Amino acid sequence: MKLMNDSNLEIKYGLPREVIYCNRCVYSNQRPSSTVEFKNSKDQNKTTLIFDKDGVCNACRWAEMKDTVIDWEEKESELIKLCDSHRSKKGNYDCIVPGSGGKDSSFTAHILKYKYNMNPLTVTWAPHVYTKVGFRNFQKWIHSGLDNILFTPNGKVHRLLTKIAFEELVHPFQPFIIGQRHVAPKASEMYGIPLVFYGDNPAEWGNNIEDNFKPTMDRQFYESDMEISDLIIGGIGAEIIMKEYNISASELLPYLPANKQKLQSIGTEVHYLSYYLKWDSQECYYYAVENTGFEPNTERTQGSYSKYSGIDDRIDPLHYYTTFIKYGLGRASYDAAQEIRNKKIDRVEAVALVKKYDSEVPTKYLSEMLEYMDIDENTFWNIIDNARSPHLWGKNEDEWYLRNPVWKSEDIL
Repeated sequence: MKLMNDSNLEIKYGLPREVIYCNRCVYSNQRPSSTVEFKNSKDQNKTTLIFDKDGVCNACRWAEMKDTVIDWEEKESELIKLCDSHRSKKGNYDCIVPGSGGKDSSFTAHILKYKYNMNPLTVTWAPHVYTKVGFRNFQKWIHSGLDNILFTPNGKVHRLLTKIAFEELVHPFQPFIIGQRHVAPKASEMYGIPLVFYGDNPAEWGNNIEDNFKPTMDRQFYESDMEISDLIIGGIGAEIIMKEYNISASELLPYLPANKQKLQSIGTEVHYLSYYLKWDSQECYYYAVENTGFEPNTERTQGSYSKYSGIDDRIDPLHYYTTFIKYGLGRASYDAAQEIRNKKIDRVEAVALVKKYDSEVPTKYLSEMLEYMDIDENTFWNIIDNARSPHLWGKNEDEWYLRNPVWKSEDIL
């Protein structure tokens, strides 16, 4: 479903000028694919969601293939073979599972231990600021029978990097994403445990569909032979950050990717469990509730209708609000699109949910997050409004509006 834009309007982030919505879900072609965050510069153009000749996005086409093409019994046999080849006979840790105790990491670590008889070491890169329910779920995850190492980065430095990432990239979640991707490979490097499991492949959500046919994460996302001087955070080189903010090289080391040569000598491989087991986020939630005591929030996440998505970190709603501002897709779009693919809701309901919740300002933790980043409210809104791409956004007096929202595409059908 194509929605036309004025050809003279400015385009930011290298996004496609023409807005196209998937015929099945609520994604548009403005959705960016994952990037190598420690190389993410301010002028980087985004790679975006691909649609086929029938107007179906990669994520929806993959969901169809999961039901019609993939032999999941064969995939599980591959998982068992992989686990058998790494399982310790001496009771040592034989795999690493990163996570925070959310529904996905709860499912991943618990099922590997209690169904596939692995002995996982779970590792956690701490959220910016835990929510109360998030911390309870983290504790319940551990107390379901799992060992854990919690890494909490230098608070002063992490706050600064979050501030820089917001001011320069409108991407306050970036320092956490960097840490979350690196913490498990670095633990592999530190403890000599070669097998790492993440839960779902980002391709489940719309990255290149070919990535779903690979069991492992692309190594460029977590390893490098770079020096600190090569690191980029918040779109700024590490040397500039160290000089301008009086930060030492040692204080930035946690954000450096794992050493390429060391991982190769260990034989580290980062696998996605979703390659081997048919992934369904809502089923992961049900499993976590039953087996680890995971509890949803008592209220829905701002920007969505869900009570169990993005409930670990108080900055999470702000992160998805920035994706809404930059790409026209917020948390409700992500949740609803995935639930369409998993046959939990239909497109009509999804469009209504997106229209109702996607644009919601995350007021609950906003003041706290502005204080965390040392940013005043006027500065915050100036940054937000400057981040809007004119080809996506228009303005009537003081009110911003999406030029081509998904419900407009629904009217075309």
